[in-house]
Amino acid sequence: MNDDVISRAPDAPGRPRRVWDALRVYFGLGLLGVLGLLWSLLAVPLYYLLPRRTGLTFGRWLIHTAFRWYLRTLSAIGACRFDLSALDALHGQPPMIVAPNHPSLIDAVLVISRLPGLACIMKADILDNPSLGAGARLARYIRNDALRNMIHLAVADLHAGHHLLLFPEGTRSTARPIGPVRGSVGLIAKQAQVPVQTVFIETDSPFLTKGWPLVQRPLLPITYRVRLGKRFDPPQDVQAFAVAIEAYFQDALADAMLPRLLPQGGATAPHCAAPTDDHDCTDV
Repeated sequence: MNDDVISRAPDAPGRPRRVWDALRVYFGLGLLGVLGLLWSLLAVPLYYLLPRRTGLTFGRWLIHTAFRWYLRTLSAIGACRFDLSALDALHGQPPMIVAPNHPSLIDAVLVISRLPGLACIMKADILDNPSLGAGARLARYIRNDALRNMIHLAVADLHAGHHLLLFPEGTRSTARPIGPVRGSVGLIAKQAQVPVQTVFIETDSPFLTKGWPLVQRPLLPITYRVRLGKRFDPPQDVQAFAVAIEAYFQDALADAMLPRLLPQGGATAPHCAAPTDDHDCTDV
């Protein structure tokens, strides 16, 4: 299946479908874990053997290639439908911050799969993760645990000609359509003097959103769609910029395809309709 095109397929209820859905979900999660582990085993020696610039270039290219292959595999088994081609318009453009909303854990995979060479600010605990951290360190992804160092490295990466992926919320969305926006996006954009390209990520499933337990099975296929939003100039007032960009996301995503937030105690149903649909959460 082409990972640029969303096609519609009828759902087939019943036990065989539930079993098939479960197999596809856990195959997809397991495959991502295996890819991360294999990449880490390769990345550990390469981190010490390759010059920094070579390691950065190779590491980011391989992560991009692996994520692109991974999403095509999810499409091929009918687990997901992707429309990510809007991101291709950013290829070859000057350095900028790519700033999407953050409904689910797969969001970074979606963006990186379309933009080779993309820098990424990551949570320190992910960089320290034995399955994911070595590859991210080889790619010189940026830790978020020391603000001054994070900003310094992000500005340097942008000045080197790369795009930077940074979720303005800093975590998966805790409100719909978007949670509170932090000031780091505006601060980095101001210091690097680069624009901020907003990106809208939409999905029809609460799978891997805040509060979703990994043992919970979603309805398949899951749809993911990406659109480009407004490109903001580097701000002068960082706090005012955070307020403005949050208001922009709130307005632009008001009618977006996004699932309802789950109670933080965990999911109770595998699929919730987007706010624009007149359906309740349903099970099969």
